[in-house]
Amino acid sequence: MHGKRCLDLFAGSGALGFEAASRGAEQVVMVENNRSAYRALQDNLNRLALSNVALRCEDGLKFARQENGPFDVVFLDPPFKSDYLPQLLPLLANSMTPGGLVYLESGAVFEPDAAWKVLKRARAGAVHYQLLERV
Repeated sequence: MHGKRCLDLFAGSGALGFEAASRGAEQVVMVENNRSAYRALQDNLNRLALSNVALRCEDGLKFARQENGPFDVVFLDPPFKSDYLPQLLPLLANSMTPGGLVYLESGAVFEPDAAWKVLKRARAGAVHYQLLERV
């Protein structure tokens, strides 16, 4: 993660984003719409005193539609019952560096379009996860 610009979209607890920040990411932008989860992210950021983390209380899909990149790595864990993934990946492709990576989690198998190469795919319990590279 050293020197990478990361986006933790639908940050939730912030575990992925905080881990990236602690591993030397240049910047981590964490986006969370749930106000309670966002307050917890703020509290944790204050405790950790990480200067390379920026928090946004905003809808993840709305954030992805804006010019916010480029990002080298995106952590993508939208609500499992949403239909966000087919909408998000084309939006993210425009906000990423060439060869950028997306780590995504979903409740069901997800097949990305031809703009993405699956580098790794596995399942842990009910969670399907993938590492995708922008081609």
